[in-house]
Amino acid sequence: MRTAGLVLVVGLCVAANVVFSLKICAFNVQSFGESKANNKKVMGILMKILSRCDLCLIQEVRDSKGRAMQALVKELNRFDISNSYSYVESERLGRKSYKEQYVYIYRNNVLKVKEQYQYSKLEPEGTNDTEVFSREPFIIRFHSPTTLIKDLVLIGQHTSPKTALKEMDELYIVFREIYRKWKTENVMILGDLNAACSYVTIKGWRAVRLRSDPKFVWLIGDEHDTTVREKTHCAYDRIIVRGREIISTIVPGSAQPFNFKETFHLSEEEALEVSDHFPVEVDLKPNHRYLLRNEL
Repeated sequence: MRTAGLVLVVGLCVAANVVFSLKICAFNVQSFGESKANNKKVMGILMKILSRCDLCLIQEVRDSKGRAMQALVKELNRFDISNSYSYVESERLGRKSYKEQYVYIYRNNVLKVKEQYQYSKLEPEGTNDTEVFSREPFIIRFHSPTTLIKDLVLIGQHTSPKTALKEMDELYIVFREIYRKWKTENVMILGDLNAACSYVTIKGWRAVRLRSDPKFVWLIGDEHDTTVREKTHCAYDRIIVRGREIISTIVPGSAQPFNFKETFHLSEEEALEVSDHFPVEVDLKPNHRYLLRNEL
């Protein structure tokens, strides 16, 4: 009987690992606004993509009226009736007239927002007092009861191509500030960092502290392609983690771009109507005890 019971528990844990691991995504939806929100075909594909994720950082939201994101989340709740989605958005960010927002869409039944922080900092005196980031990072601290790690911080960032290396290096300072502010090392940096191809150089990489410090683990490697166009092969979009606890909870092999063009049998033209980027994603291991007690 003991053996049978053990086998049952192990089997349930394996099932929980498959079904209940937490999928975190980051997706540059390329100028998402009312035009895309009103395109039924594009929205249909976005529903399929976003419903795969428990938590997704959306970038390049360009909608001054705020209607597009409301429509997206409303449609997502209709599409995936087994879950309830909420979202938290940054202010509109940008140095001049061009503005973007970061938006985190998440499932209410598995995640709760504990704190949020819109980073803003000027360069040291003597450097013209210009901002380092074109769009400052938007940072959210989540409580995640269904995973082994209960407290995690996400630093969302979309760098400017021209200053990608400089902005990536500055994210090291952002991490240090978050560590002082919230006393946690379990941090995930994610988004379109423009971290590949013509926007980076070998010499430039050496100066990026996120890259040279071995405590930061780059889950999306240089060999990955996060671009939709067949003529490009660049790992622009990345997921980087720091902290022993969060690193130990990553499901091996789960970090990868999601090729929605191939998965949904789209032509390149059809896929580009959605975005010129693929989402990147990673899974976190579940808390089997919690799931066995509350879910199974």
